[in-house]
Amino acid sequence: MKIALGTDHAGYPLKEVIRQYLGEELGHEVEDYGCYSPESVDYPVYVQYAAKHVADGTCDLGVVFGGSGNGEAIAANKVKGIRCGLCWSLDSARLAKEHNNANIISMGARLVDAELAKQIVKTWLDATFEGGRHKRRIDQLDHDLPPPPEFA
Repeated sequence: MKIALGTDHAGYPLKEVIRQYLGEELGHEVEDYGCYSPESVDYPVYVQYAAKHVADGTCDLGVVFGGSGNGEAIAANKVKGIRCGLCWSLDSARLAKEHNNANIISMGARLVDAELAKQIVKTWLDATFEGGRHKRRIDQLDHDLPPPPEFA
């Protein structure tokens, strides 16, 4: 599997840990779309670049990083076809895949330590999308929806 990575300066150290973990320990092909140092950069540039490579099929999945992971998830979700879940626990990672079919996850390096981050990534990769009612809801994400019946 080919996995895209993208980060800002705050997430850079955690990205390096996960890059090595994915490639050397799990045997995946990793595409590192930056950044490449702890020097200050603007996260949308790197995160959206990685997300675009997932959306166009160059990469199968992606992981993005920042200080909190919030801005990075927002930036990734701006790319059509991306479903990025913010993950801070094993349950959030598992549910991101099982219920939301997340093709990218985001983690905050100031909130998640390296060992937990590895477990989050492994849990997410091992999880399977459940489909069913979740597929119907995911399909709705790509459309402008009418208001709920009580507001129509």
